[in-house]
Amino acid sequence: MTHFPTYLTRMLLTITTIITTSLSFIHSTQAAPLKAAFVYVGPANHVGWSYAHDQGRKAIDERFGPKVETSFVEFVPEGRASRETLQKLADENDIIFTTSMGYMVSSAHIARQNPEVKFEHATGDRSSTNLANYATRAYEPRYLAGYIAGKMSRSNKIGYVAAHAIPEVIRGINAFTLGVKAANPEAEVILEWTKAWYAPEKAAKLANQLIDQGADVLTHHTDSPAVAEVAEKRQTYVISYHADMSSFAPEYHLASVIHDWAPYYVKRIEALLNDSWQSSSEWTGMKDSTSRLVHLSEKIPTAVQQDVYQLQQQIEAGEKQVFAGPISNHRGRTRVRPGQALDDEDLHRMNWYVQGVKGSLLFF
Repeated sequence: MTHFPTYLTRMLLTITTIITTSLSFIHSTQAAPLKAAFVYVGPANHVGWSYAHDQGRKAIDERFGPKVETSFVEFVPEGRASRETLQKLADENDIIFTTSMGYMVSSAHIARQNPEVKFEHATGDRSSTNLANYATRAYEPRYLAGYIAGKMSRSNKIGYVAAHAIPEVIRGINAFTLGVKAANPEAEVILEWTKAWYAPEKAAKLANQLIDQGADVLTHHTDSPAVAEVAEKRQTYVISYHADMSSFAPEYHLASVIHDWAPYYVKRIEALLNDSWQSSSEWTGMKDSTSRLVHLSEKIPTAVQQDVYQLQQQIEAGEKQVFAGPISNHRGRTRVRPGQALDDEDLHRMNWYVQGVKGSLLFF
């Protein structure tokens, strides 16, 4: 039997150890997943705004499997109170999606403190090297929803339960009301505020009040199906928002305005995995299918459905703009002249009601 000299044996052992260690390091490096965190203002499992975002998070899991590890935090308070949570997430994640307007300033602050972490903020307008923003033009299907409401109302009173008077919410109210007035010039939209994104009991109470005041169609901008549930109990038509809530009002649900965040989230994670992520500002709409009107009820007359389909085609083709003049505010003053239309900057800063809205303007 041939014996290697002791020094050769030691050398071979050393080389083997180095190779094994290197391979283990390479394997562990390749196997380390990208970490993405989502910050929600409401619950992930209760159909509404946060639920819609969480469906997008789940799409990431389905698309990328073990390459990406996602997590979420619910009921994170807005404003400065969110900063501690955001910093903790920044310590543990590669990218953070903050999904409510009230996180904008804190997202920008924590992004500056953590330049190696990517941040994406929903519905805001701030950006930096490592901070992007994104939103959907939900006001487009809101207009269609308003048209349906105007056609379906017999009392000419349509109830609207909203959370906070930020530009995004006001755009939705105004677009919906413009749709209502296009279908039924005699109708008006009666507005009530919960002053909270997720407040099912308050939303239900206000929905009942609106019905008591004569509203025969309801809609909302709140993070729960409470309004739809009340509408079903009170045998009142309802158009839901954020996600399809037809199961909560099987007899009286007319349609849902939904957000589909999955394509955006998958695209942004893929960019980060490919090392091609860049800060951007994206505001997509019906033509991109990120905001849509879905689950139209058979109770809507065929002629009305055909009108809605035609309006949708016109908006998607750019032939019709929701906020094209003439438009007057709730005091009757002209805000958009014939032949003109509000641009994106105007829409981002909208703080007034169109004619036909009845209610106070409560700022966030």
